[in-house]
Amino acid sequence: MSVPHRVAILVYDGVTLLDVAGPAEVFKEANRFGADYRITLVSPGGADVTSNLGVRVAVDGAVSAEPAIGTFLVPGSDRYPRARVPGELADAARRPAAAAGRVASVCTGAFVLAAAGLLDGKRATTHWKVTHELATRCPACRVEPDAIYVRDGSTYTSAGVTAGIDLSLALVEEDHGPALARDVARSLVVYMQRAGGQSQFSAPLQGPPPRSPALRRITDLVTGDPRADHSLAALAGHLNMSTRHLTRLFRDELSTTPARYVENIRFDMARALLDQGHNATQAAAQAGFPSYESLRRVFTRKLSLSPAAYQRRFGTTRRHQSVSEKPAPERFL
Repeated sequence: MSVPHRVAILVYDGVTLLDVAGPAEVFKEANRFGADYRITLVSPGGADVTSNLGVRVAVDGAVSAEPAIGTFLVPGSDRYPRARVPGELADAARRPAAAAGRVASVCTGAFVLAAAGLLDGKRATTHWKVTHELATRCPACRVEPDAIYVRDGSTYTSAGVTAGIDLSLALVEEDHGPALARDVARSLVVYMQRAGGQSQFSAPLQGPPPRSPALRRITDLVTGDPRADHSLAALAGHLNMSTRHLTRLFRDELSTTPARYVENIRFDMARALLDQGHNATQAAAQAGFPSYESLRRVFTRKLSLSPAAYQRRFGTTRRHQSVSEKPAPERFL
């Protein structure tokens, strides 16, 4: 008989309910295919908690009373990117983590791990909206903003909300192999492994405007008309500035190059045009790409998707299917 693998999920007032339910459902479903996960919900003091939806969550006990934790999972909350993690909650994460086989967080649960000192010296990720905030609060960890989930030794962190399902599937695969994890993914009608990173799902992020008036003038030119000639020489010519000095300004203030900045602006515009229903050729032309092929190369590098695949995945939730058509068999993996 195999030893049951105990999964303890730390819940607390304001916890995001889907961060709890998604991973729990993966482990429960894995049991149907031969795994033996024992799932318990624990809170810092053993009292029931209220989730972000106002739903009361009954717990099995205090986290300090939970024995022999195999996987210690910390879900996220909307509260703690905006506020400091309370010392009681950080302590509730720190103490069991020392003895657990592995520690994992879902979404902004990474802020709890960071407050407990559990991410120091490690690679980590969280929801794309707050990766910068996590990096600010945890300068001793290396935040990877585009990852769906990150493993660093026995510590795992995942991106926003549903990425907790991706992470849990990866943990099941680690424990029981790809065949069982694939069965779970099929049963739950989710991807075994999503292509690309969380930038597929994020809104364009340009960051704060540059401090330098000269550089601000250039960024305004690019964003105002992405289709214009924005070669390095042309941009430098607008300011009667050497190309070397302009490159240094971009590096110092925006941590990028002029060419990469222009590419990012054009990429954001092309993605917005695809979201609006334009085809890829139209999006490439209107966003300033010299050809569809150049747009496709950028999409593939950034999202691991072609523009057409991106549009199919994110353009609409409607199935374009006539009454006479029979539905094609769904492919999950």
